[in-house]
Amino acid sequence: MQVAMATNPAKLDQPNEDFTGALPNAVVLLDGAGLSGAKSTCTHGVAWYTRRLGGALLAQLAADDGQDLTTVLGQAIDQVADAHRGTCDISDPSSPSATVIIFRVNNDRADYLVLADSVLVLDQAGDAPVVVTDDREAIVGSHYRAAMDAAVNGTPEHDQARREYIEALRAHRNQPGGFWVAAGDAQAASEALIGSRPIQGLTSAVLLSDGASRIADRFALADWPEVLALITKSGPAEVIRQVRAAEGSDPQGRKWPRGKTHDDATLAYCTQLGEPVSLPN
Repeated sequence: MQVAMATNPAKLDQPNEDFTGALPNAVVLLDGAGLSGAKSTCTHGVAWYTRRLGGALLAQLAADDGQDLTTVLGQAIDQVADAHRGTCDISDPSSPSATVIIFRVNNDRADYLVLADSVLVLDQAGDAPVVVTDDREAIVGSHYRAAMDAAVNGTPEHDQARREYIEALRAHRNQPGGFWVAAGDAQAASEALIGSRPIQGLTSAVLLSDGASRIADRFALADWPEVLALITKSGPAEVIRQVRAAEGSDPQGRKWPRGKTHDDATLAYCTQLGEPVSLPN
């Protein structure tokens, strides 16, 4: 398998809270989150959490012991929770969390896991791509975001509305009937979307944080087949370039209402699935 990656932080003076990494047969992508506007009970921060969890996932996958991806994620969540439960209140909803995508090639099959609103796109030869994302947070959030979407980005009114929106989500995080993210409780792993497909007929897989998937699911600059064609032609960094250009053209969020004017954006593009990588002479 061959993997190309691109990432760009929302702000150059702040840590990138996304994470992506690869093994010869597996790729992970995480998008970190905290509840801004609330005092965090974790002293480490969101970037620390995503990097620790991403590293733990890669270590679990590197063991190549045939464990299902739900088990892999649950063990990684427990491992990171153990690393800071003695210093931080990891049960508090303001503690760091992350979306998770795992894509693994296993003999003649491709296994995947998606938890929360990052996006996995599987390109199928001669057929429409399969798009996998967990939209439970968006469904819950739709009941609370009207005031935030109506306000102009960068204004005190928008900042206050966003704080209220995020505060409203606290009661629904990792709760039945709400939405699930990787945080302090391994039970979230059992809520992930999982699947497995034959490698035959899959030409590529793309993992995107929601800062990158904006190109299709928020800005509608391209549909998913067009996004795949763009990446194939110009590479994953071109998606981020076009997202940043769109954000720059609408800094106040009037055309595309959104919680953040800019967001960390990350892609991993996987090709030659199940095949030896062809290297230049």
